[in-house]
Amino acid sequence: MAEPRRTARLDQPREPGRLTLPRISPEAFGQWAEAIARFMGTARFLVYMTVFVVSWIGWNTLAPADLRFDPYTFTFLTLLLSVQASYAAPLILLAQNRQADRDRVSLEEDRRRAAMQKADTEYLAREIASLRVAVGEVATRDFLRSELGRLAEELDEQAHRRHRLERRSAEGLQAPAEGPQPADVDRQ
Repeated sequence: MAEPRRTARLDQPREPGRLTLPRISPEAFGQWAEAIARFMGTARFLVYMTVFVVSWIGWNTLAPADLRFDPYTFTFLTLLLSVQASYAAPLILLAQNRQADRDRVSLEEDRRRAAMQKADTEYLAREIASLRVAVGEVATRDFLRSELGRLAEELDEQAHRRHRLERRSAEGLQAPAEGPQPADVDRQ
């Protein structure tokens, strides 16, 4: 089991023979690697590298012999380009790994949101279904109109009967009680 790293105490001397390396933040290094990888993937980098290589070859080909520092096979240029490539590949891989981690986190967040939206949608669908059932039991506008129309007709009919009864009773008080009058038969 690895021993947890102790913080350096300023009130005690360092242990002899122990080499302490500076601590590098993985996040800061990753950001730096991504910045380099992003720059190396641009047209500007390609133009700069092309200008650098053409200038190098031009200088070492066209300059006077005593000023040339890398003769025709351009061994030093090859070495520089190899070093650049050997550092570029791991930096690009590190940037890709960080991007894959971000994509994984983003995908998990998208899945979580999709699950929440699905649950919300299912809840709303159940609520809408229950409202449809409840509305099916509630009187509709057409039903209310027909019922009110029927009630109005019944009230009109009752008002006509009451009016006829009131007339009969008023006529009955005025006329002798001998029998039905011909006018009463027409009114009925």
